[in-house]
Amino acid sequence: MVSRENYKLVKAHLQYLHEVGQLSASSLQRNWFWLRHLLLWAGDTLLSKAAGIRPAFPVYVSSLSGRQGEKGLAVVSQKKIIFGAKRFFLWAKSMGFIGYAQLPAAWIETLRPPRFTSPSEEHVYVTLEEAQKLATYPVDPLDLALRRDQAAVAMLFLSGARSMAFVTLPIQAVNIQARCLHQWPELGVRTKNHKKATTFLLPIPDLLAVVDEWDQMVRSKLSPAASWYASIENHWGEQGLMETYPGENRNQMLAKRLRRFYAVAGLPYKSAHKFRHGHAVYGLQHARTMADYKAVSMNLMHHDIEITDSLYAPILSDEVKERIGGLSTNSTNAPNDELADIITSLSNVELSKVMMIIAKRLEG
Repeated sequence: MVSRENYKLVKAHLQYLHEVGQLSASSLQRNWFWLRHLLLWAGDTLLSKAAGIRPAFPVYVSSLSGRQGEKGLAVVSQKKIIFGAKRFFLWAKSMGFIGYAQLPAAWIETLRPPRFTSPSEEHVYVTLEEAQKLATYPVDPLDLALRRDQAAVAMLFLSGARSMAFVTLPIQAVNIQARCLHQWPELGVRTKNHKKATTFLLPIPDLLAVVDEWDQMVRSKLSPAASWYASIENHWGEQGLMETYPGENRNQMLAKRLRRFYAVAGLPYKSAHKFRHGHAVYGLQHARTMADYKAVSMNLMHHDIEITDSLYAPILSDEVKERIGGLSTNSTNAPNDELADIITSLSNVELSKVMMIIAKRLEG
């Protein structure tokens, strides 16, 4: 049985996130889904006494079943549930609610996902080599659909844009010469939480060439308000570009088209979001200063660099290990080698801190 007091306080927290945090209705719904697990875990025990509940919340979350009875929730789902709970407790403590002001800050800090020793789905990303193979795969120049999909994979990797934002980009929001995208909701771009930002494309010549070729074609045939990832009509065996505004399920159509294009190119399928991961990994691997790290984070439209680190630190663990080993130019750098061997055992939070230290060291 769920405690009514817990339920009311969680609802008050969601109201705070709406009124002060300015979260959208869809974000509130996701947060409610995550916080329901907190209520079920506590049962009829007040959440102000959460520090004494066993099993501990992260352990409880790691034991939950996935979809269709699969063993374990996806790693990314576990993170969101646990970090959602952590935000709730920080809020309740800061507001001084009875019982919550006394919650130890050290206990709240223990609310983090368990360490995972096996590879997980979230560590999958599109590499530059994969993006280049797709973007340069020979396609029939008369097949507009495949040419569009080829331009899409190049743009997804170069921009790191989320799929819904990408498929709703109007032509006027794309500036290939300046290598930038205006991800502005007022232009019709559907961004996460209605954020507005001008983001930039990676300077990778062969991918930019593919994107530029498609850009010139759609500009010559469609209005500036038309979709850059244009709809295509078939009439008596001939294909043509359409002015149709993208519908609500346009990103699902993109997923189907990508799956087909992967099959044509003979490569294992990876979703549009894995191109975003690939963009981030490429950017972070080439970052050499804290300013570079911040730029990558901003280009992903993350409001805080810690979000970027928490998502991509596990993927970059090998990169961190290599850089640790190369910090010293001294031939007797055994301490660095020893430290590098420990990298793979660190948590995401610890890896994030290491990445920042490395960037500061390199910057200095």
